[in-house]
Amino acid sequence: MLAMLEERETAARVRVEGLREEVARLAGVLEAAEIELDLRVIAREELVEALAVSAAESTAMTESEAEQETAPSPVPGSTVPPWRDGLPVTVLTPDYQRILGVLEERPSAGQGSLKAREIAVQLGLETTPAKVEGVRSKARRLAERGWLVQETSGMFSAGRRPVPLPDAGPSA
Repeated sequence: MLAMLEERETAARVRVEGLREEVARLAGVLEAAEIELDLRVIAREELVEALAVSAAESTAMTESEAEQETAPSPVPGSTVPPWRDGLPVTVLTPDYQRILGVLEERPSAGQGSLKAREIAVQLGLETTPAKVEGVRSKARRLAERGWLVQETSGMFSAGRRPVPLPDAGPSA
């Protein structure tokens, strides 16, 4: 009787180990799938942005029309407009506004810079590579458009600076 119970216990242990291995394998598959999803979201956002730039170039507005234009409401998947004086933060989608908010809450004396992983933590996101890369992509896009400052170390800080528009020609 004791031998039969030990045999069943051994079989149960083998099954538990097999299930643990399967769970570990599935966790790896899930992480890879999350990374792929985030990369596809980034690719779509980049395509939408490129199409918007192309459309803007084909329908160039005069300067007086640009001054009369009101700030558009943000739409998920919309592009990040270049920062300029008087442009409200509300033209950005909520994700971008949250990233700006995290960095603007930081003290400006030396501690205002954060890495993408630290921004993700402040936003309450998981620090999986996919989530951090999504935050990094958005912060980089904000920096390219003048809403943030990206340091050579890859850290981001609050700050606004005008950026040249792609069709503005060389500056003297």
